[in-house]
Amino acid sequence: MKYIGAHISASGGVENAPLNAHEIGAKAFAFFTKNQRQWVAPPLSKKNIEEFRKRCGELDFKPYQILPHDSYLINLGSPDPEGLGRSRHSFTDEMKRCELLGLDRLNFHPGSHLGKITEEECLNLIAESVNIALEKTSGVIAVIENTAGQGTNLGYRFEHLRHIIDKVDDKSRVGVCIDTCHAFTSGYDLSTREGFKKVFEEFERIVGFSYLKGMHLNESKKALGSRVDRHDSLGKGELGDDVFRLIMNDPRFDDMPLILETPEETLWAEEIRFLYSLQK
Repeated sequence: MKYIGAHISASGGVENAPLNAHEIGAKAFAFFTKNQRQWVAPPLSKKNIEEFRKRCGELDFKPYQILPHDSYLINLGSPDPEGLGRSRHSFTDEMKRCELLGLDRLNFHPGSHLGKITEEECLNLIAESVNIALEKTSGVIAVIENTAGQGTNLGYRFEHLRHIIDKVDDKSRVGVCIDTCHAFTSGYDLSTREGFKKVFEEFERIVGFSYLKGMHLNESKKALGSRVDRHDSLGKGELGDDVFRLIMNDPRFDDMPLILETPEETLWAEEIRFLYSLQK
């Protein structure tokens, strides 16, 4: 079954996220477990946790339909010792928040070398950071998101994702999320049926579908291989509709959160209906 949703607001408390998702007809959702613009946040209260779990139960949102996202401040491959320490502490805290909320995965951007260390050194630091967080938590999968490769961000090649996975000790607690916009602008042509087939054959060969724990369904304002991360609304970008039609009719993308991060949140309910309409 396909579970389509969006990255919705948790303003006023994480317990509001399931309600906001339900209001737009979502069967999945993503959210921030804390203010993503701040390093430190107050701990979740007992009420936050109980209400979140209660509402997820009432609205039929299972853990595998929910893909929380960590703070964009975090850089698990930072070459700066202070920045790396702060990032690791914050990431572990977010993994613990997911654990308290009864969630089984946390999506994160792998990290950036900032031009100060090699790609391999940065990827090794990211894997080490994940291992540290996994040792201090239980039950939550660290889900690596592919990137557009903008600036010094890593994760724009399937080989980067594989490198991190290979160095994570507990393979049962690491996974990946593929963002369609990021894949396209990093050079993976998903815009045609032939390209889609080729890209996901390569994904299976290098990473493996067993590690796929979610997707971000985004159009792209920028061209193939531009290495620029600019999401667009469905039907308005460079990718076209074929990639979304193919995803919606491919069982390899069943039973995981398929999340819109398109820029116009007023269109999310319409975009969710559109995606379901593509199913044959």
